[in-house]
Amino acid sequence: MKKKTTTASEPEGARQRLSELRLALLKLHKALVDSERMSYEKTMGKIQSPGHFLQLVTNDPWFAWLHPLSQLIVAMDEALDAEEPLTAAKVDALAHQSKLLLVASENNDGFPGHYFEAMQRDPDVVFAHADVMKLRKPRKG
Repeated sequence: MKKKTTTASEPEGARQRLSELRLALLKLHKALVDSERMSYEKTMGKIQSPGHFLQLVTNDPWFAWLHPLSQLIVAMDEALDAEEPLTAAKVDALAHQSKLLLVASENNDGFPGHYFEAMQRDPDVVFAHADVMKLRKPRKG
């Protein structure tokens, strides 16, 4: 991701806010991937190489539930790299997407169910989740 600077037509702090939220989501994503890797290896056996692990994360159904989070991070990258100025509404919309996605639910098969399980087994996921929650609220003013 190339570094862009704030333009005069961007609201002050919009780029920084989105960058901070993106970074927090990246840390959460890493915590989730690490947690899923431990769970996978307990069930399926040791992953043999980094290349094999990358193949699993991108193609194996075990890790497929993480793809919506990956896609949200990519959308943030694209917003930060876009030619048009970043707007407060765009930042708020992406923050709202994170709010809608990052819901843990014990009685759900999709992302919410897997997210709930990860939060139950791994305190690193809980701490990373808390960091995201602090940053995703719309800014006042």
